[in-house]
Amino acid sequence: MKISDIRIEYSLKSLTINEVLDDPLQQFEVWFTEALASEVMEPNAMNIATIRPDGTPNSRIVLLKGIDKGLIFFTNYESSKGKELEYNPNIAVTFFWPELERQVRFSGKVEKVSEKDSDEYFFSRPFSSQIGAWVSPQSSEIESREFLEEREKQLRKDFTPETISRPDHWGGYRVIISKAEFWQGRPSRLHDRIYYELLVEGNWQKSRIAP
Repeated sequence: MKISDIRIEYSLKSLTINEVLDDPLQQFEVWFTEALASEVMEPNAMNIATIRPDGTPNSRIVLLKGIDKGLIFFTNYESSKGKELEYNPNIAVTFFWPELERQVRFSGKVEKVSEKDSDEYFFSRPFSSQIGAWVSPQSSEIESREFLEEREKQLRKDFTPETISRPDHWGGYRVIISKAEFWQGRPSRLHDRIYYELLVEGNWQKSRIAP
């Protein structure tokens, strides 16, 4: 089969502007709850796109770890994404749940979460993941896999679950969104797309856009 011949006809649900909530984060929580109930594989997996200093985009999958006034994820601040967000805090986020024929897109800016929030999440992680945050010089070139394995062995001697601390270079970001789009697959590629934009006065404006 040729790649160009791959087609899926979407027909599970529909989406109207009247049924979505006025706040996109609240609407996202509704859809996220439905994704959990539908046992979507890794419903919190999200693609984040950042901007390199040369102006080119860079994207990867990370995991959503919280929702408050924004979307929260955690990473190494010295990784490529961390350096790019330090240079340019603009970010785009995409969730895709094929089992529900749904996609959600957000764009906005990031801010770092508090050290307290980073500590709270760090110490909720398994000890092996805590060690991993110390082991990996994320996004830096390394000589071999053995470099990581040897470093892990040493750090397991240096730390215990009772003595480990959160490294200063590891913590959370909050995505403060200014635009959002909820996409529901429909037959004949005439998909439903509801778009949100944050107005200057702080209210959200909703509109339907063409597929």
